[in-house]
Formats: sequence, structure tokens, C-alpha cells
Amino acid sequence: MAQDIHIIGGGLAGSEAAWQLAQRGFKVRLSEMRGSGEMTPAHQTDGLAELVCSNSFRSDDDTKNAVGLLHHEMRMLDSLIMRAGGVAQVPAGSAMAVDRDVFSAEVQKALEEHPNVTIVRERVDALPTSGMTIVATGPLTAQSLAQSIVQATGEERLAFFDAIAPIVHRDSIDMSKCWIQSRWNKRTEASNEDGDYINCPMTKEQYLAFHKGLMEGEKGEFKEWEKDTPYFDGCMPIEVMAERGVETLRYGPMKGVGLDNPYDTTEEHPQGRWPYAVVQLRQDNKLGTLWNMVGFQTKLKYGAQIELFRTIPGLENAEFARLGGLHRNTFLNSPLVLDRQLRLNNAPYIRFAGQVTGCEGYVESAAVGLMAGIMAASELAGREWRDIPRTTAMGALLAHITGDAQADSFQPMNVNFGLFPPLHEVHKKQRKEAYTNRAKADMAEWIAAGEPVPA
Repeated sequence: MAQDIHIIGGGLAGSEAAWQLAQRGFKVRLSEMRGSGEMTPAHQTDGLAELVCSNSFRSDDDTKNAVGLLHHEMRMLDSLIMRAGGVAQVPAGSAMAVDRDVFSAEVQKALEEHPNVTIVRERVDALPTSGMTIVATGPLTAQSLAQSIVQATGEERLAFFDAIAPIVHRDSIDMSKCWIQSRWNKRTEASNEDGDYINCPMTKEQYLAFHKGLMEGEKGEFKEWEKDTPYFDGCMPIEVMAERGVETLRYGPMKGVGLDNPYDTTEEHPQGRWPYAVVQLRQDNKLGTLWNMVGFQTKLKYGAQIELFRTIPGLENAEFARLGGLHRNTFLNSPLVLDRQLRLNNAPYIRFAGQVTGCEGYVESAAVGLMAGIMAASELAGREWRDIPRTTAMGALLAHITGDAQADSFQPMNVNFGLFPPLHEVHKKQRKEAYTNRAKADMAEWIAAGEPVPA
């Protein structure tokens, strides 16, 4: 099949870009290294759009939450990632979490069956010298291609660490010590009777001992290229958080606020009272057989993880389907090297998409892939590109990547309302809702004015 465009990388961004282009009638060659005998340090399979860290796309609330708004906008533009996420969804309170295997299979099936997509299992070692291209190789770009990107941009790579949380077999959790509840009892319609999270409570003594174990536990050695690489706060290893102070975890992933401990009841608190600290586990697959430890990304060695995590009440006999790990994330200094359409300034036939552009998060990565796809489709169709409104979640994220951020201090960013044009005239308590209402109206108007969305 003759190709109109070459997409390098079959992760979330590359898969989404391929879908957007194929749905608009363009022939796509999608190159994916995994499946050709190559593998990255973090992936476990050769499936397209494999989720290597959490299984959560975070909040699905599109009324007062920036990432939930991004979900909404992507659905308006026929996002494959949102489609597959809906099929693979598992209970997670107000968040959108998925069975990672079902999700990847849904994405791959849609692209394999599309007549306009050819998936090629191959490693691409250098940027092409001609032909419209989207590079969506993500944080684990192969060394040879990464070096080619460095040479093309004239910039040294930036990097930070990204971490993976452990996954526990559900039947190895002692539910006589844990209970199921969503914080503040918020949960999805797909929830079980009580909520979406397994909660393992800790007393003050247990928490302090656990904190001490984190501080003293044996960690993996840093490689030479890791030593001066900063962490990203959104995926911080739990032991790094612990180093910030003994109370840090209790105000982060181990906070007990909003959770009623049924094992600690009094006459004053007949429903139980908030535990001193809590470890939460979230369902990781459709069957409910695997649960991940929320916020427990770690660089602890495997033996140290097993020993320490089995001190958590309810996890004394835990069997781990996967232990935590850490890998490096690489990204461009995008405000300096990319234009407003994600094109490389000195080679505009090449676009970049996904985490390699400096966005952070599954949904953001896919959203940038979506934007790269429709931008490329517009160019291939000979249409003048109309900027996505800056007031939308996608427009705000794009603006951060391609120019609003300072090039000399550019760092990866999740979508958040701080990226949106401010609404100072709106009362602070109503501001998030006002941001989402404005964004929805502006995105609908932008689509109605001429952006073709496949039926």
C-alpha cells in the first residue's frame, strides 16, 4: 500500500495519530519496534498502546477537572484511545481506569482492521530525510533514533525518571484487615457495592515503621546517565517522597482522609474513623484479579519491595504479579525546536507527538497524538490549519508545549487549569466549572466551523 504518511511509534500517541489520519482517508504506515525482536526496558508485550505505568487515565469528571475535560474533547474528535478506554474500563471511583490488556488489544484490533493502516514491526534508526512523518516514540525512544533526533534538533536531550507501581493478586489480599471504599464514597456505576479501592489501614506505629523501611530499604543502583536526571513530580518514587519528610506520604498517596475504617469504631464514630495512614489498591484488570498499589512507584530492589510491602496490613501474604520499577523519560525542548503545529523547525515535514514533546500522562500523550494527526491530515488535504482555541484543554496543552513555556526551563506538564487563559472575573469557587463550560463551547464551535470529524 502506498503511504501518505509514516508514523514512527505505536504507543498511545502514535496509535491515536494513525487512527485520526486513517479515518480521514489517508494511508498510514505505522512502524513499531516491539515485535521485531526489540523490546524496551519497561514494556512487557508487543501490543500497541501498552500501558507501562498506572492503568488510570485519571479523572473522568468533565465539569470541574482539566484532564476530565481533555477526555471530553478527545471524545468529540472520535479518539481511538477514548473508545478503547470505554471498552476496557474497570471501577475506579470518579477516575477512568482500564484493564491494560483489554485496552491494548482494542487499540491494536481497530488499527489492524483499518484498510488505511499498515502496521510494520521494525526499528527505525534515524529520522527520514523526506516524506511527511510523525515521530511518536515516547519516553523510551531507541538510542539510535534518539541520537538522530538530537542531531536534527541541535539540542541535548532532557530527561527525568518515570516509575512503575507494583500489582498484587487480589486473592492474596487478606480482606479481614482491609475494606473496600472510595474516598468520600465517590464511585462509578460499575463499582462493587462498597466502592472502588481496597484500603489497607495503618496505625501511627505501623506507618512510622513503614516509613523507616522505605528510607533504609535497598535501592537499585543509578546508572551513569541517571545521576543528574530530575524526577517528575507526577510519577515520583515513593521512597523519594518519603525523603521529603516523615509526614509527606500521609498527605500524599497514603492519606486516610475521607475513608471510614470499619475496624476502628467507637460510640462517637460508629461507622469508623479515618485511619492514621492507608495504602490503597485499585483494580487493574476487568476480571478484578489484579490490583495495583496506588502511588507506590519505586526504585527499591525486588527483594526489599516484597519484604517491606508485606508489612502492610492485609498484604502480609501478598503475591505480586509485577513489582515496581523505574525508567528514564526523554523529551524535546519543544518550545525551542517545534512550531505551533508540532513540526520540527528545521525539517517541517516531521512532526512530533506524545511524551517526547514534553507533555506528561497517558491522556495528554494521546491528545498530542490526536492533534498531530489532524494537523497532518489538514496539511495533506491542502487545507489551511485553524488553531485549536487556546481556551480548550487541547489548545492549552498545545500552547504550553509549543511556546508558552520558557525554553530555558521547559519541563513536562500534565494538563491543568493553570495552562488556561484566566477567568479573573469569575469567583474562585466557580472558576473550574467556568473553565470547562467555556472550553466545551469553544471546542464545539471550532469543530462546527470546519474541522471534519469522521462519523
